[in-house]
Amino acid sequence: MKRGGGRDSGHDSSEEGIAEKSKRLRTASEHSQTCDWGNLLQDIVLQVFKYLPLLDRAHASQVCRNWNQVDSSKESAEAACDILSQLVNCSLKTLGLISTARPSFMDLPKSHFISALTVVFVNSKSLSSLKIDDTPVDDPSLKVLVANNSDTLKLLKMSSCPHVSPAGILCVADQCHGLRELALNYHLLSDELLLALSSEKHVRLEHLRIDVVSENPGQTHFHTIQKSSWDAFIRHSPKVNLVMYFFLYEEEFDPFFRYEIPATHLYFGRSVSKDVLGRVGMTCPRLVELVVCANGLRPLDEELIRIAERCKNLSAIGLGECEVSCSAFVEFVKMCGGRLSQLSIMEEVLIPDQKYSLEQIHWEVSKHLGRVWFPDMMPTW
Repeated sequence: MKRGGGRDSGHDSSEEGIAEKSKRLRTASEHSQTCDWGNLLQDIVLQVFKYLPLLDRAHASQVCRNWNQVDSSKESAEAACDILSQLVNCSLKTLGLISTARPSFMDLPKSHFISALTVVFVNSKSLSSLKIDDTPVDDPSLKVLVANNSDTLKLLKMSSCPHVSPAGILCVADQCHGLRELALNYHLLSDELLLALSSEKHVRLEHLRIDVVSENPGQTHFHTIQKSSWDAFIRHSPKVNLVMYFFLYEEEFDPFFRYEIPATHLYFGRSVSKDVLGRVGMTCPRLVELVVCANGLRPLDEELIRIAERCKNLSAIGLGECEVSCSAFVEFVKMCGGRLSQLSIMEEVLIPDQKYSLEQIHWEVSKHLGRVWFPDMMPTW
């Protein structure tokens, strides 16, 4: 009986041991499942990142949002500057300074960045493509660029470079006669710049991208470019794509679309009024693509019809938070015809009327497009 009791006691003890181990394993498993590596303390992740090569650090920063932020923009920018400073025996043709976490290079001391970039400009005698967005590049460094690469530079992209003045970018246009693509902020655009790009010694520009951005309503002054400057520019480069991105507040649109401008692609990232869109139809006859992220609750029927009448090259349109009656939209598509290669319209934009319901409109639009078309659906997840 004692042995039996002993066995029973030992058996119970063994079961308790197994149960306890099982509990610990479950706890460990649950902890492993709930442990989110993306939520590690940023100081810890940063210490790990410091041991990674620059390329691996860039890959790691794409794992999740937290790691993207931890990939210290300043640390990465300093590493990039160190690399640039060592390129004394390397002649680059393409240079793009890209940051996965903005702003990066702007966090560096200006002198440190400029000295590193100058090394590249001085030693690269055949630089053809330069992309330096969100950097502290300045007018003197651009003069060094021009002095050493004026015969080869074809593409220059430098949006959000606050230390560059209109005179600095004008220096580039005056000397780099082979420029074919140029991207910059609107505050760098001037009548003098357009006239320089229109001179006989300059090649025909293929792409001009302008970012018109305002962060603080009412605190940014936007100048007006003269129509004569645009006319001279188009006479010299009749096939140029003029791409304009607008991120303005309503009261800041007054200087724009008052007379004809040669824009081919217009993107409105913030809400834009019926009045402004009506002026677009009257002043942008070269328009090829139009994207409106938001407008309001007043239907854009007349504005769309005017754009269809005046913009004979329009082939792509996208409408987000806007309203258009189904009948006006069908008329718009009918006027544009099969040249509308891209038609991205959210279903919520289309307002049913006496003539067309939402169930009927896709058949009618498809008939005029010559292909099957459906409005875009808002994702439900």
